[in-house]
Amino acid sequence: MTAIRVLVVDDSVVVRKLVTDSLSADPQIEVVGTAPNGKVALARVDEYGPDLVTMDIEMPVMDGIETVRALRKAGHKMPIIMFSTLTERGAAATLDALAAGASDYVTKPSNTGSLAASMSQVERELIPRVKALVGRRRAFTPVPAQAAARLVGRVPVRPEPAPASVRALLIGSSTGGPEALSRVFGDLGKPLPVPVLIVQHMPPVFTGQLAARLDRLGPTTVVEATRGQMIAPGHAYVAPGNYHMVLRRTAAGFATELNQDPLVSYTRPSVDVLFRSAVAVYAGAVLGVILTGMGSDGRTGCQDVISAGGTVYVQDEASSVVWGMPGAVAQAGLAHRVVPIADMAGTISRRLAARLAGGAAWR
Repeated sequence: MTAIRVLVVDDSVVVRKLVTDSLSADPQIEVVGTAPNGKVALARVDEYGPDLVTMDIEMPVMDGIETVRALRKAGHKMPIIMFSTLTERGAAATLDALAAGASDYVTKPSNTGSLAASMSQVERELIPRVKALVGRRRAFTPVPAQAAARLVGRVPVRPEPAPASVRALLIGSSTGGPEALSRVFGDLGKPLPVPVLIVQHMPPVFTGQLAARLDRLGPTTVVEATRGQMIAPGHAYVAPGNYHMVLRRTAAGFATELNQDPLVSYTRPSVDVLFRSAVAVYAGAVLGVILTGMGSDGRTGCQDVISAGGTVYVQDEASSVVWGMPGAVAQAGLAHRVVPIADMAGTISRRLAARLAGGAAWR
């Protein structure tokens, strides 16, 4: 297989070398060039034609967000991975970069004082993303809408359960998830008639920023979940970074609980953990939705939803940044519908409207 050609963009000489050495250690990746700022990067993208770009956010002359916008405006479609800091400012800037057209992000190595530890962190977080994003781009050729509909029709789907059974909406997402979630919540015309529980694979601080951003986009009130928080219709709750979110029944209704139990599906928070806990309190009275993301987190949880008689929708491949999580569910035969992200909000709303017509109460 042809090596993946990467351009590394960062104003720090030390970081450029760290990222270059980490990527070059993998025989499937070739660093074809570097750039100290966005202005130089624009010229080197045209010169080298990389398959992927890694991009610092804060740079002189032209920062990462401006550069992403300029690349997309110029028609460049290669994946762009941002380097971000674990701060509120870094989280907000990362979400701005994703909204501008970046594909994913990784956090900068912490100040451990160890070059080996920093390289290990970069290799662990960056290399799988590089391979997944470029591999998906090479393997997937965009097709016209009618052809895409035929392709979706080849994925096995299940007969949908009676709509009167839905009492909660569960959403899981990862790579590409912030923008997919933004599309869903921005497209909603009115608050949803059931509580919404969300697991997006993100570190601490980022999940709070994501919740605040989603809250501004549409009629649904979106917050980062806290311990013992009572859930209610018209509200959405985002699992905090580094915490699993589960549900428990109380005398007053249902509440969120947070824990730091071991990673599940290599992550915390985990979609599988949330879905499993929701089935424990609601049985099959849930609608599970899996959006774009790497890996297979959510597949086991969706199996639990299906076994309990619940409903599962997944995002389609054409509109996913990475069709790992939704693809794993669909290819396991666990999806009732495979839905383009542009249609997801409407599909969810119609399902929940049908559920209300059936006379079901959310509690």
